[in-house]
Amino acid sequence: MKLIAQIARIVVGVIFIFSGFVKVVDPVGTGIKLEEYFEVFSQDVPALQGFFMFFAHNSLTLSLIFCALEVILGVATLLSYRMKITSWLLLGIIVFFTFLTFYSAYFNKVTDCGCFGDFLKLKPWTSFNKDIFLTVLIIVIFLFRNQYKDSNMHAVMAIVSIISFGIGIYAIRYLPPIDFLPYAIGKSIPDQMKPTGIKPVFEYTFLNKKTGEEEKSGEFLMDTTTYKYVSSITLNDDKVKPKITDYFVNDSQGNVYTDSTFIGNKLLLIFKNIKEVDGNEIAEIKALAKSVEGSNIQPIILTSAIQSEFEQFRQANALTTPYFTADATVLKTMARTNPCVILLQNGVVKGKWGNHSIPNKEELAGKLK
Repeated sequence: MKLIAQIARIVVGVIFIFSGFVKVVDPVGTGIKLEEYFEVFSQDVPALQGFFMFFAHNSLTLSLIFCALEVILGVATLLSYRMKITSWLLLGIIVFFTFLTFYSAYFNKVTDCGCFGDFLKLKPWTSFNKDIFLTVLIIVIFLFRNQYKDSNMHAVMAIVSIISFGIGIYAIRYLPPIDFLPYAIGKSIPDQMKPTGIKPVFEYTFLNKKTGEEEKSGEFLMDTTTYKYVSSITLNDDKVKPKITDYFVNDSQGNVYTDSTFIGNKLLLIFKNIKEVDGNEIAEIKALAKSVEGSNIQPIILTSAIQSEFEQFRQANALTTPYFTADATVLKTMARTNPCVILLQNGVVKGKWGNHSIPNKEELAGKLK
């Protein structure tokens, strides 16, 4: 049993480090997912709406804590550091995650739990089964918590804690140091919008009229006297669909401008939320847009704001750059800060800058070489 306890410790430690790392490099993404969960809970449990909305409004802070804590607990588990406390924390966090994944799977409310951030997408039931597996291992660790030989690597744990929170804070203030999203530097947006050419694999569910039981089949059963069609799913849906399916850009009149953003050099100035942009950021964006006038770089503003509201914002801040609208979810995926600058060359992302690192004309030119 001691061997099993050691194996459980190592496996849990590695998984927690990996899971925490791929999320702590982009805590904004995990924050969006947590916000989605809390908003769903507030709708499903109206009596606690205020409670859940409080957490929804503070989802980014919670995300940073959870992501960093995963890495810290993973390292602590691997090093057998203060296992009495570590085992309790592991148990608490896995109960929370298991509840979230079960809720996602059973009620089909949140179709992607975000367990591995944007690095790896798991289907709800797959994610829940993963958490059940981890729960079993963590229970083993918990039962043997008094038998592990504690290490005294206080300095190592302090460094790991500082690095974990440091990476998360950097990603929030600037941009993810490692970008797993389809709008990462070097990726072509139009190429990822093309059909994959992969043939879909279907699974059909039929009701056997003779036995009264449901049966699954990879083929559509034509015998209507015996079988009644119930439903169908695409087993490889994530492989069939293009990586990007919702990138659409329209002008103020509703005209589609999507393909035009892939022609030549486009400087996308993204305003996700005009209410959260301060005067200094607006001034920097205006200066950047003005600096590239007459060059081979065309600046355009992308926003998800209501047209009337953005017109007021535009006039109040004397913004003369042409603006276009895009879906709010798309802009959240493209830009983790608000505002954000993205440089495209024929649809390929050549550079990305957060609101605390707005580039100058020379930096833009350097990215196009």
